[in-house]
Amino acid sequence: MCFGADFPDYYFSVPPQEREKRIEYSKDWCVVDEDHFFIRGRIEIPVHGSDELFCWNVWTSLSEGNFIRSQEFWHDPERVHEPPYFGWLQTVIPGYPETLNIRTFVHTQPVGTIPRVEVIEEGHRLTLDQQQGISMERVIELVTPLLH
Repeated sequence: MCFGADFPDYYFSVPPQEREKRIEYSKDWCVVDEDHFFIRGRIEIPVHGSDELFCWNVWTSLSEGNFIRSQEFWHDPERVHEPPYFGWLQTVIPGYPETLNIRTFVHTQPVGTIPRVEVIEEGHRLTLDQQQGISMERVIELVTPLLH
């Protein structure tokens, strides 16, 4: 019930032969050209009639200041008290209208837990699905192309 991207979409704007020089990367963060900052998080969508969540592992951009702050608190149990960081979604999510650069809040979770991403793009289907939940039929509709 969880799918996602290994890299922020912006990663692919760097030619493959230049990536080693221009990109710093871990499974949790990515920096391109020391100027573009990304953090990995999870969009959780309730599924009607189920205790399980349908999830997308995604990347969001952060301002340099918020990125540095998130890294400073990465191993600090007090990080759960951080206010959410504003970011722009940097993952194409299949089955939804354009998702690149839609507004998000990144909510820090307990140490060892991936941040939760709240989609805040007014009127966007992904925002509505996250707020209202989706049917199991919609989950199957989203997942089927990914499995074939």
